[in-house]
Amino acid sequence: MGAPHNIKRYGEVWPEFRIRLGLGILNILKDKIIISGGWAWHFMSEYKHAHDHKDIDVFVKKENVADVVIILQQEGFQKVWTRYDHLPSEENFRRYEKTVELENDKFHRIIIDFFERDDLETIEANGFTVVKPDILLSFYRNIHSSDKCWTVMAAKDLLQKGTDPVGHPLLSKMPT
Repeated sequence: MGAPHNIKRYGEVWPEFRIRLGLGILNILKDKIIISGGWAWHFMSEYKHAHDHKDIDVFVKKENVADVVIILQQEGFQKVWTRYDHLPSEENFRRYEKTVELENDKFHRIIIDFFERDDLETIEANGFTVVKPDILLSFYRNIHSSDKCWTVMAAKDLLQKGTDPVGHPLLSKMPT
């Protein structure tokens, strides 16, 4: 549910604090969630800076929903209402946010887009459970928005050629 794809940001290195703060909550939740979107590509890629880390997209099995909500609340996250909350959805979407104070009186908001789902095919990538790449690709233009991301396009091309994209250098290679 991120912003439209912006090729002007190609080559941008995400600030370390965004990745550190995102990893902080993902490590706490890792046994109860399935990671999707840009963070899934992050874990499937060779280099860890070439992906959108503005929000964290996760799927949670129904049996883990209560535990995840409790953990998020204990970690200072609050439910935030969005324009998507009233729309009918099989995934039962909700958003949680937490604002963290950084140095120099600056603030950073950690956004978790939370979907309920029990039937996802997953893989393990760098110690995290992520949506299987071909399934993840099917979410673009529906759940995720950056289908023009070079990683998404590279993964699609690799899968069409019968090549496993996980860990493939093309997922991190900026187009020329």
